[in-house]
Amino acid sequence: MDEQKARMSVAGMTCGHCEVSIGRALEDAGALGAEADFRRGEAVFDLPAGVDPESLRGAVRQAGYDPGTVEWIGREPARARVDGGDYDYDLAIIGSGGGAFAAAIRAVDSGARVVMIERGTIGGTCVNVGCVPSKTLLRAAETYHRAGHHPFEGVETKAGAVDYGALVAQKDGLVEDLRKEKYADLVDEYGWEFVEGEASFEDAGTLQVDDRRIRAGAYLVATGARPVVPDVPGLEEAGYLTSTTAMEQQSLPASMVVLGGGYVGLEQAQLWAHLGVAVTLVGRFAPHAEPEIADVLRGVFADDGIAVVEQRAVSVEKTPDGVTVRTDGGLEVSGERLLVATGRFADTGDLGLDAAGVKTDERGFVVVDANQRTSNPSVFAAGDVTGGPGFVYVAALGGGIAAQAALSDSTGEAPIPIDLAAVPRVTFTDPQVAAVGLTEEQAKAAGFTARGTTFPVAALPRAVVSHRTAGVVKLVAEEGTDRLLGAHMVAPNAGDVIGEAVLAVRFGLTTRDLVSTLHAYLTWGEGLKLSAQTFTKDVAKLSCCA
Repeated sequence: MDEQKARMSVAGMTCGHCEVSIGRALEDAGALGAEADFRRGEAVFDLPAGVDPESLRGAVRQAGYDPGTVEWIGREPARARVDGGDYDYDLAIIGSGGGAFAAAIRAVDSGARVVMIERGTIGGTCVNVGCVPSKTLLRAAETYHRAGHHPFEGVETKAGAVDYGALVAQKDGLVEDLRKEKYADLVDEYGWEFVEGEASFEDAGTLQVDDRRIRAGAYLVATGARPVVPDVPGLEEAGYLTSTTAMEQQSLPASMVVLGGGYVGLEQAQLWAHLGVAVTLVGRFAPHAEPEIADVLRGVFADDGIAVVEQRAVSVEKTPDGVTVRTDGGLEVSGERLLVATGRFADTGDLGLDAAGVKTDERGFVVVDANQRTSNPSVFAAGDVTGGPGFVYVAALGGGIAAQAALSDSTGEAPIPIDLAAVPRVTFTDPQVAAVGLTEEQAKAAGFTARGTTFPVAALPRAVVSHRTAGVVKLVAEEGTDRLLGAHMVAPNAGDVIGEAVLAVRFGLTTRDLVSTLHAYLTWGEGLKLSAQTFTKDVAKLSCCA
C-alpha cells in the first residue's frame, strides 16, 4: 500500500488555532489528511511511502510544539514475507463478517499485507441479518408484550398499536450505524485493501475476483452460512419468509406458521407472538436443550398463546388466505404467512473449492483442523462456513487463530489450537435459554460418571420478588471429583448469568467452588449457587443466603 495511517503525540496545543497550525505543518512536510486534536494532544494523518517520520517531527518542532514519536495505527509498515514468495498479499480473506474482521485485524497487527473480498454487504450475518437486528426486534416485542402482560397489582399499563414499519426503520438505522462503526470504518483505520466482487479459486494458489487475479501466501474462507429451505412439496409455490426477509416486512400479518423449533425458530416465533401475531410452531421443539429446559419453555409458549405442533411438515399448500401446512401426524395448520427456520448450510456458492483442493463435508461445510487449516495447507476457514457453533464470537476466535496460523512462518508465532469445550449458547427468548458444556446425556456418552441436579427458579429470591418464577437451572457434575461439566438454564437474564458457569467449566471448577463463592443476594446469578447447593442440600430448608 502507498499510504499508512499514523499518529503523533503533540505537546503544547491549547486551542483550535493550534490544531490548524499543526495540521498545516504536517501536510507541508508530506503528510496527507492531517487532523490535530488539542484536547487529546495528538495528530492523526496518512503517511505516504518514502516520507521520513523524522521530517514530520521536525516540522512540528519548527512550528513551536513538542512532537512525540510517530506510531502506526493498527499495524507496523507492511513487510515482505520471510519466505520471499511472489505474492500480491500475505493473506486474502473472502468474506467480511466477524471471523473475517478478526483475522484481518490480527494479520495487520502482525505487519501482513491483507486484502478482503466481499460479494455482498460488508459486515456479514451478525450485524446485517442476524444478532443485531433480531435482538433489537426481540427486545421491542418483549417491551410491547410486557406493557399488556405484567404481574404487578395496582400498576396499570396498556399496549397500543404496533407500527411495525417504524420499528423496522429504527432497526435498519441501528444496523447501518453499527455496520459503519464496527466494520466499514475499521477498514480505513487498519488500512487493509477492501475489494467488492465475486471471488472464486482458479487453482490451489490463485483467486479470481471478477476480472482480477489475486495470489496470496494464504487464504481465509469466511463466507458464513445461509438459511436452509427444506425439501417440502409445495413450499416454493406457496411462498415463505426466512428470518432475514421476515425482519424486512413493513406490516404485521394476522397469523404465522413457523417451521423449525431450533433457536432461530424459537426466537422468531416468540417475536411475532409478542407483537400480537397468532403463531403456530411446527417441528421438533428445542431439540438441543436439556428436557427440563424444553419443558419450561413449552409452558411459557403456551402462556404466550403460541401453538406448538411437534411434528414434521410433509407438504405446504397456498390458499386464498395464506398457506396450509400438513404434518406427518395428519394435522393441518394454517396461517397468513409462513416462516422457514430449519437451519443453515455453508454459503460457499461458486467459490471453486474443488479447484483449490478444499474438502467439504456432506452438508457443504468446510472441513478444518484445530488451527482452522483446510485440506489445502494454504487455505484456512473460520466461522459458520465450517459448521461449528454458529455464534459470531466463535467465528471471531476462529478467524484470529486462522490468521495466526497462516502467518506463523513469517511471524514465528505458533498458533494456539481452537478450544470449544466451554462455548456459551444463548437463545434470546423470554425467559432466555443459556447453556455451556455437556448435557447429562452427553456427559455419560463421553464416559463420565455424571449426575445432574435441577433447581426451580421459583425458589430463587430474585424471581420471587420479580414475580417471574418460570424457569429452571440444571447443573451436570462428575461423580467423585465434583467437577462441573455443564450448566443449563431457562430464566430471565440467563444469557448474562451463564458467564460465571463458562469460567467454571473452562477452568475445571467444582460445584463446591460455586457454593463457596459469594453471590449477591436478590440477583439472578444467585441461582447458580443455589443450584450447586442442591447436590448436597434441600435448599427449601435453608434461610436466605445460607
